[in-house]
Amino acid sequence: MVTPIDPTSVAFLYAENRRQPMHVGGLQLFKKPEGAGRNYVRDMYETMSTPQAIAPLFLKHPRRSLATAGQYVWEPDAQFDIEHHVRHSALPKPGRVRELLDLCSRLHSTRLGRERPLWEAHVIEGLRDGRVALYTKVHHGLVDGVSAMRLMQSVLSTDPDLRDMAPPWGARPPRPEVDRPASEPTPSSEVPAAALRTALGISAEAAGLPGALIRTLSAGVRNETSALSLYAPRTMFNQGITGSRRFAAQDWPIERMQAIGKATGTTLNDVVMAMCSGALRSYLIDFDALPETSLVSMVPIGLNAKQSQVASADGGNAVGAVMVQLGTHLPDAGDRLESVHRSMGQGKAALSSMTPTQIIAMSALGMSPTLLTSVMRMHGLVRPPFNVIISNVPGPNSTRYYNGAEMVGTYPLSIPINGMALNITCNSYADKMCFGITGCRRTVPHLQRLLTYLDDELGALEAAAGI
Repeated sequence: MVTPIDPTSVAFLYAENRRQPMHVGGLQLFKKPEGAGRNYVRDMYETMSTPQAIAPLFLKHPRRSLATAGQYVWEPDAQFDIEHHVRHSALPKPGRVRELLDLCSRLHSTRLGRERPLWEAHVIEGLRDGRVALYTKVHHGLVDGVSAMRLMQSVLSTDPDLRDMAPPWGARPPRPEVDRPASEPTPSSEVPAAALRTALGISAEAAGLPGALIRTLSAGVRNETSALSLYAPRTMFNQGITGSRRFAAQDWPIERMQAIGKATGTTLNDVVMAMCSGALRSYLIDFDALPETSLVSMVPIGLNAKQSQVASADGGNAVGAVMVQLGTHLPDAGDRLESVHRSMGQGKAALSSMTPTQIIAMSALGMSPTLLTSVMRMHGLVRPPFNVIISNVPGPNSTRYYNGAEMVGTYPLSIPINGMALNITCNSYADKMCFGITGCRRTVPHLQRLLTYLDDELGALEAAAGI
């Protein structure tokens, strides 16, 4: 069945070009179960590549034609070939993590063909320590990064003895219906009043947008953190990019970061941001390219939204974007952590005073210069709205298994874009914080140095906290 594609997904399709693939990825590492035979990886690949049925999400691809009036629609692939999407690879000797990251870098550099469903998975063997890797990539038009990670997590289990588990793209039986008490209908006499309250709520949110815009612009003019940045300096990251990618990954114990947060009165996310700040400072100093003013990062965050009259917006969580000053101009690690903590606090306070509709509008306003600059190829002509994207996505807090294989690491790969050549994404897993750094291979040379600098900064933060 042909279905229309929502405007956000269409935007990712239109934004894609040869230099700017628009897929997100993930790298998972698994430890073989006890007693695994020599053909374990081959059997794992065959199990993943021959599921009895494929979930509908992984069968559709985008298409547009005269029949669709030139608009993109999702259409099922009538000639779906799972062997094209699920592949078996082996690393060259000596089978170090370096060879694995090089392979993932190359795989992440190639675009997904639109004549097929927009996803791939690669089962990778050959690591000399015996672990098995799984690299997956999914177009952002099909699913966003957070949803992709949750989808992967949804097929994992806390039971190491569970077998016959379906891969992420395998169809799963529908959940049984749960009997729920029928809700009482709204009396007809109350319908006009309820409709009026909803209409007034929507009108109130719309009426509040100019005020929210003024507050956001005022904060930007005063160089205070909000959804909009007016003070990001030009850096070597804010240039045109090629389609070639470099990926680096490593993890650190969450316990070390939590100890820093406890000693300094900051959050885990503040410490992650401060680690990135110090690493970026050291990296830019290497190239004699450190600006005199602080770098600005765009940070996606979730926060409790202000209560609204609109039913769908009551409570819950809203996702917004905060522009955080990283304090990269400060030589002391403790001062950088304090700068990040203060900036994040200001940003959260600014967004928490808005309704969900206003949060979305203001965050879109903050992101629009980057998207327009990329689409219109104006990077270098205008000041960048921010310098780098840093995202921290919570993951499972206990060990997970896939058909008896223990997942020992999970690292995200993200999307550099024209004028924004570096993306740092983290996700927590069990007792570790896993960093995935994705950059343009040419614009961000020697990207792997950032891993060393992240480790150095974690030590510097511990020293500054007196640990």
